[in-house]
Amino acid sequence: MRSYFVALIACLAVSHVLSLPARAAERPNFVFIYTDDQRWDALGVVQREQGEKARFPWLRTPALDRMAKEGVRFRNAFVVNSLCSPSRASFLTGCYGHLNGIVNNHTPFPEDNVTYASLLRSAGYATGFVGKWHMGKQSGQRPGFDYSASFLGQGRYFDCPFEINGETTQTKGWVDDVSTDYAVEFLRRNRTKPFLLVMGYKTAHGPFDPPPRHANTYQGEQARSVPNMNDPAIYRSEKRGGGKTELPDLVPTNMGYFRGLTAIDENVGRVLHVLDELQLSDRTMVVFSSDNGFYLGEHGLGDKRSAYDESLRIPLIIRYPKLGGSKVVDRMALNIDIAPTLLEYAGVDVPERMQGRSWRPLLEGNAAGWRDAFFYCYFYERGFTTPTVTAVRTDTAKLIKYPGHEEWTEMFDLAADPYETSNLIDSPERAALRQELETQYQRQAAAIDFEIPPFADDPKKDQPPPALNTWVLEYRFSKDEGDRVVDTSGKNNHGKATGAPLAEGRDGRPARRFDGKGFIEVPRAPSLDPSVGAWTVEAVFKSDAPDGVVLARGGQTAGYCVYLQDGRPHLTVTAANRPIDIGGRQSVAGAWTTLVARITADRQIVLLVNDKQVAARKLPRFIPNDPNDSMQIGADLKSPVIEENMPRFQGLIESVRLYSGEAP
Repeated sequence: MRSYFVALIACLAVSHVLSLPARAAERPNFVFIYTDDQRWDALGVVQREQGEKARFPWLRTPALDRMAKEGVRFRNAFVVNSLCSPSRASFLTGCYGHLNGIVNNHTPFPEDNVTYASLLRSAGYATGFVGKWHMGKQSGQRPGFDYSASFLGQGRYFDCPFEINGETTQTKGWVDDVSTDYAVEFLRRNRTKPFLLVMGYKTAHGPFDPPPRHANTYQGEQARSVPNMNDPAIYRSEKRGGGKTELPDLVPTNMGYFRGLTAIDENVGRVLHVLDELQLSDRTMVVFSSDNGFYLGEHGLGDKRSAYDESLRIPLIIRYPKLGGSKVVDRMALNIDIAPTLLEYAGVDVPERMQGRSWRPLLEGNAAGWRDAFFYCYFYERGFTTPTVTAVRTDTAKLIKYPGHEEWTEMFDLAADPYETSNLIDSPERAALRQELETQYQRQAAAIDFEIPPFADDPKKDQPPPALNTWVLEYRFSKDEGDRVVDTSGKNNHGKATGAPLAEGRDGRPARRFDGKGFIEVPRAPSLDPSVGAWTVEAVFKSDAPDGVVLARGGQTAGYCVYLQDGRPHLTVTAANRPIDIGGRQSVAGAWTTLVARITADRQIVLLVNDKQVAARKLPRFIPNDPNDSMQIGADLKSPVIEENMPRFQGLIESVRLYSGEAP
C-alpha cells in the first residue's frame, strides 16, 4: 500500500510539472543593454542601408551589426520623452513619466515603482544592474535588483567610483570597459539560473571622451550634410522663417561621439562572446537600445529633448535565436514596450498600469492591430532652454505643440519631408491633415491620461539667480600659503594649486608659475554661478607658450573658456551645447597682458586686451545653468568647453578676478 501512494505522489508531481504553461517552462534569460544619447542611425548596419543618404558612412559597429544579422532590427523605434532619466524610468516601468514620477534628470527614482526587474525578481530571476543609473544623484543598491554595480549621476569616463550594492569602490580605466567587466562577472556567477542583466553605458554622453585605444579612430573623416542643418528649431530665438539652406556636402562632426560608440560596440561584442562561451546564447534574449536620440547639428541643435526625429528615434535590436535572424520590423516600437515584452516572454503577468505593449506579436510576424500613432511629451527642466513640448507622431506625419506658445505649433508630412523643414501648420491645402492630427493628438493624450504633473519644473518659477553685482573671486596670491590659494573678494572661493608654485611676477609682485602641467582648482559655489547673465573674467598673465588655457569652467553644454591659440586670446562660451567663440588678431605671447572676457547684460560677449576691445559677438542666449564642473585656472579639466585638446597654460599668472553682473 505504501509503495502505491509513493508512486501516486510521484505521478502527480510529474503531472504538475508537465501541466505548467509552456511560456513559463521556456522562459529565457534577458540581457538589456542601452547606451546614452545614441541616435537611431549611429549603427554601421543603418549607414550601409542608407547608402548615398548616410551621414556617417565610415562608422563601424561590427558587434551590433552581428546582432542585427542574427536577430530583429526595429527601424522605427522611439522614446516617449527624449531625456536620460525619464526614458530610463519608462524602460523600467512601462509607463510615461507623469505616472512613474520621473520627468527630469534631477529626481531620484521612486523605489516603490513596479518594474520589470522587481517582477522578474519575484518570479525567480537573478537580477543585476550595471553601469549608469542616472536618476539624479540617487545612491545605494538599485531598486528591484539583487546586485548592482553602478555609479552616481553622470559619473566620469575614467577611474570612476562605483557603488557595489551601495558600497563605494574605486575603479581604474574607461568607465564602460569597467561596467562590462562587472557584467561579465554577473553572467558567470548566474549562468546556472534564469537571470536578468541590465547594462547602462555612459557613452555617448558628453564630454565624449573615448578610451585611448580610439583616440584617433575616424581621423580626418567628416559627416555628410542634411537639409535641416541650418534650419533652426522654431523655439530658438534666431528662428526667422526657417526653410532649407544650401550646405556643402561634407561638414565636421563630433568624432568623440562616434569613437566612444565604436568602443561600446567592442564591449557588446565581449558580452556576446561570453554568452557563447557559457553556452547561454540560445536561451538568452539580448536587447540593445538607447535612452534617446541626439542632434548633431540638425535644426541647429546639439542635444535632445525636443520633438524632431533625430531626438525621438533610437536604435533597437533584439537577438533571440528562437526568433530567427536578419529580420526588420517597420512598425512603431516605444521604450515603454520593453517592460511588457520581457515580462510576457518570462511568463509573468503584465500589470494593467503599464502603458506599453509587448513586441511579441511583431517579433513573431503578427502586426494586426498594432499602433499607428503615439504621444510624445518633454517637460521643461530648470536650467535648460528647451520649452515643454508635446507631439503626436504617426507613421507618416507629426504635429508638435508647445504649451503656452501656440505660435510655435508645427506640422510635418514625414513621407514627403523626412527632415522636417517645411512647417505645414498654416497651409490651407493641408487642412485635412491638420484635422486628422489634431484628432489623433487628443485621442493619444486621453489614452495615457496625459497631464503636466505638479512635480514638473515650472519655468515661471525657475528664474536664474540674481547677479551679485560685485567681485566674487579675487586671486592676487599675496596671502597664499603653499598650495592654498586665498580669495580676497570676501566670498571665500578659495582654491587649491597643484603643480603651480608661488613665484615672482612683475616688479616683485607675487604670481603663480604654470609649467604646462599645473593648475588651480576652484570648487563650485553659488556665487560663481555664471547663469546670472552678465559675467566678467579678468586675468593678468605672461605666457611662455602660444597655446594654453588661462581659465575654464563647465563643458560643452554650459560653460566658458579663456585661452590662447597661436598666441591670440580667445573666449568661448557654450550655452545649450552651442559654442560661440571670439578671438583677437594679435599675439600676446611673451608679454604681460591684462585680458578681460565679458558677457554683457545685452548678451554680447566681449574681449579686451590691455583695456582695448579686440573682439565682440552677439550671444544667442546666456549660459543656461550653473555648470556641474568646478573651475580651473591654467587648464580645462573634466568636461572640456571646447573640443580641441587645448594644452594647459605655461607662464606666470599674476591675478584672476571674477565679477557677477554688469562689471563696473
